[in-house]
Amino acid sequence: MSAAGEIARLEAIVDASGAPARIEALLPIGVRPRQLSVRTLLIGILITLADKRPAHLARIHEALCSLSEPEKWRLGVTCAWKSAPHELTYRQTERTFGLIAKALSKEHPDGKPSQTLSEITDALISASVSALGCPSSCALAVDWSDYESFARTPRKDGRCADTEAAWGHRNTNHPGKSETFFGYYLQAATIVREEHGPQVPELVHAITLASCKHDPPEQITPVIERMTTDGIKISDLLADSGYSYREPQTFAIPIRATGAKLVIDLHPNDRGMKGTHQGATLANGNLYCPATPKALFEIGPPAPGATEEGLAAHDQKTGELSRYKLSPLTAPDDDGYQRVICPAVKGKLRCPLRKKSMALSHERPTITEPPEHPPLCCSQQTITIPPTVAAKTQQKHDYPSAEHRRSYARRTAAERSFSRLYDPAATDISRGWSRLMGLAPNTLMLTCATIITNIRTANAFAARQAEQQRRAERGLAPKRRRKRRRSPHDLIDQANAPPAIAA
Repeated sequence: MSAAGEIARLEAIVDASGAPARIEALLPIGVRPRQLSVRTLLIGILITLADKRPAHLARIHEALCSLSEPEKWRLGVTCAWKSAPHELTYRQTERTFGLIAKALSKEHPDGKPSQTLSEITDALISASVSALGCPSSCALAVDWSDYESFARTPRKDGRCADTEAAWGHRNTNHPGKSETFFGYYLQAATIVREEHGPQVPELVHAITLASCKHDPPEQITPVIERMTTDGIKISDLLADSGYSYREPQTFAIPIRATGAKLVIDLHPNDRGMKGTHQGATLANGNLYCPATPKALFEIGPPAPGATEEGLAAHDQKTGELSRYKLSPLTAPDDDGYQRVICPAVKGKLRCPLRKKSMALSHERPTITEPPEHPPLCCSQQTITIPPTVAAKTQQKHDYPSAEHRRSYARRTAAERSFSRLYDPAATDISRGWSRLMGLAPNTLMLTCATIITNIRTANAFAARQAEQQRRAERGLAPKRRRKRRRSPHDLIDQANAPPAIAA
């Protein structure tokens, strides 16, 4: 696409969001009108980031002043002032950006984005998704990453240039090690394909930035709620154990209230047996027959790099465990209550307490030692599960079944979104990319960076689809991506291996 066409697309995204008008209404009116409008400044930020420049105000001023003369007159970079044309100065750029940052910040900053800032961020990123052709998928994957502040770490007396930043933890490239950093947690909700749907461009649909002193899952929940309020349907929400391990009142329960189905990884402390309900055993977010073999509850997810034979054996065990699960009889009602039915009544296993089930085929598991004093789940055909039971761990698929493994594999799209943002050859939002202090200025810059990343992702996806189409027309097989032959652990072991001794 030509430079003029690229600028036109950026203008279309900014105009479709409605953000410039909303921000302009918040800015004070001075003695004379500002030369630099909010619309032109947002376009200038996008042009700067699209050209792989850092998010410095000097670079934004440079990008605007390097446009062609017709573009500069049209966008207001050059205007008629007094007796001669006047070109935008850096001081005017700094002044307009400062007014925007102040208008979008809270009166008393606390490390959380203001309602106005959140709405502006949602509008800009949603406009980019719509302008690029919204993918035919309602599934999202969420994840968080570190965003380091440019400010120096606090002194002994607690003074710091960035008062909203805080100390946080991040994982390093070295396995099993983490370190502290000073800054914010950046979260992104990335569009992924449906479980049985075609591939879609992995566009970021929403982001949020908050101080490290606030729990990330608690900050992403309002983002998901705003999306559903705006009419954006969410079918599946994929998240790792960093989200599922939190209190259910801050993540799992409000997310289910939006209508989204969770596909999550369970923390090791949440796996296995976790009590009973009306006699049924609670494990991995489901209720099971009290006579279920205890060894089946010890099944964990398959190890990374497991062989096909190992996966087949693992799936056979999880399939046997599903025979003992109390099956849903009704969908959860408005209050979250649900009826489940005994697996023997359902016909999944044979139990002496259910006379009709003993006529089933012996291929089904047989309960040889039923409870001497049958609990309520055995004396009744169905029981009611309140929303408080397994509120933290219940999800769409049984954990850790093959269906869950295949569905959860889509979550890596969220990690790819961060890898694009941190790519040194593209945006690279590492420390020094933005030298601004505070939550609002950095959120505005990251929002524009996300828009540019979405454009690059959509362009790359369209190019791959066109290549696959050309190969199909020529009768060639689809081009496959090369798989990594060695894991990072193998490379580390090889690098740390002692030198070979010559014979």
